[in-house]
Amino acid sequence: MTPLDGGAGIPADDDEYARVEDAKDTDGPGARASVADGLRFAFGTLTVLPVRVTRWDRPAARAGMLCAPAAGVVVGLSAAALGGLLLLAGAAPPLAAVATVAVPAVLTRGLHLDGLADTADGLGSGRPAGEALRIMKRSDIGPFGVITLLLTLLAQISAVSELYGESWARGAVAVALAGVTARLALTLACRTDVPPARPEGLGAAVAGTVTVRAAAVAALLVTAVCVAAGGLFGVSGAVSHGLAVLVALGAAWLLLRHCVRRFGGVTGDVFGALAETAATAALVVLTLG
Repeated sequence: MTPLDGGAGIPADDDEYARVEDAKDTDGPGARASVADGLRFAFGTLTVLPVRVTRWDRPAARAGMLCAPAAGVVVGLSAAALGGLLLLAGAAPPLAAVATVAVPAVLTRGLHLDGLADTADGLGSGRPAGEALRIMKRSDIGPFGVITLLLTLLAQISAVSELYGESWARGAVAVALAGVTARLALTLACRTDVPPARPEGLGAAVAGTVTVRAAAVAALLVTAVCVAAGGLFGVSGAVSHGLAVLVALGAAWLLLRHCVRRFGGVTGDVFGALAETAATAALVVLTLG
């Protein structure tokens, strides 16, 4: 299973998958999708929220990936809200952090974490691209995947716990920033200069849909918003939050480059790995500020 092969709006049978594959090529020079189409695509593919995706063509995929950070806002704020409620109820920061980290897993049906584990197994196998991709499609998780999942979740929980220990506000803003940055990493990974590793699947349906210029604009806008949010804690907060976004995107870019070199492109699993890598890196950086 891949992170883009599930969710509330994802097609559930072979006929619908066939229609998705047919729709991928309906991308004429004047093709456009509305913001509403993009939001439905983003929330329908990246969350389990009850959103019905009505368009599966390339323009809708492009708009959806540009709207991906908006889905991150909802996921991040939902996670911060639960953590805040537990803190108000008297829970210790570590327990609130566990609940906070659990929310994105629930709202994505664990698909990004699944993608992280599958990608770790594929990369750790040391096999040629074709064999590594077959390993990633298996339903089981190998030792590399288990270790990577464990360390990633421990890092996220430890970072959120430390931030909650400073104040709920710092933890909440950090969690929201991590959610947005994780989805921004997906937007950047869908650039037109990044090929898909497989010709089929929804990973291929969104790969290469976002122009380099549009990706750059999205990155600048999201970074500016995160810097402004960090400004709530003063100039140093603005700097640290901006740096967290840049480091997170840099970590995701390094992983993306390695996956493209190893697998020949991106898959849905790679998208999930990029999201979790960016989220974790952002949280860790904010604990150092």
